[in-house]
Amino acid sequence: LHLSAVKLAELHSDLKIQEKDELSWKKLKAEGLDEDGEKEAKLRRNLNVIMTKYGMNGKKDSQLLDTNYIKDGTDSDTLDDPRLEKLWSKAKTSGKFSDEELDKLWREFKHHKEKIHEYNILLETVSRTEDIHKNVINPSEENLVKEEILHNKHRELKEKLRSINQGFERLRKVSHQGYDTTSEFEEPRVIDLWDMAKSANFTEKELESFREELKHFEAKIEKHHHYQKQLEISHQKLKHVEGTGDKEHLNRNKEKYAMLEEKTKELGYKVKKHLQDLSSRISQGLQHNEL
Repeated sequence: LHLSAVKLAELHSDLKIQEKDELSWKKLKAEGLDEDGEKEAKLRRNLNVIMTKYGMNGKKDSQLLDTNYIKDGTDSDTLDDPRLEKLWSKAKTSGKFSDEELDKLWREFKHHKEKIHEYNILLETVSRTEDIHKNVINPSEENLVKEEILHNKHRELKEKLRSINQGFERLRKVSHQGYDTTSEFEEPRVIDLWDMAKSANFTEKELESFREELKHFEAKIEKHHHYQKQLEISHQKLKHVEGTGDKEHLNRNKEKYAMLEEKTKELGYKVKKHLQDLSSRISQGLQHNEL
């Protein structure tokens, strides 16, 4: 796969969550609680996203290339969208961003690209499901259940599209004006969650509580970013020491690398699981708005 140390740690975290979700689903299925197959379909979609994200789906052009800016710099990847490419080019040459801010902005662009990709996967899934549903001649109770599944998927598509549109407007604004020093959050995923939370059916008290939780979540993400950077630096040092033949120095570097790798995996899993839980709560709040 030719993935960097950081990307391998991220893959490990994603697969760990997928494995846990599949084990939970197997228990539900054994108890007859996924008769409509919606949870199984979502698991397949999630696995498809992971396979595509890390270039494991057999399509050479679909892999999200290594974006670790410490090693390769931010120009090592493309955004696959002319609008995003234009905004990124303008931001890079504007002189409004420090190197650190450009790194942060690049993460926002990459996050937006991944959101579009996940939306397209879901859209393709919905289209296939609709085609199958249209070919059914005799309506039945089972088909009514499938109609409800389609309705839920369309609602999920609507939520993702709204998030994409909000995200693009933010990127457009930041690229032209620079970062707002009074902004409440900096991490792209947290900004997305906060924007969606403000649109959900939360009371003022619930929203304030959610805001505080997002602050803790952002701190957790920053800690994860720190370990990712340290892991990549350690990986580079290890490669250098391997060429010197100094066994004692090599063993020390291997131990440090193994410790950083394990910590990065652990934090990555916690961040992604927390993100999953927060997204689920917001999704429930948005659904209440539609009722």
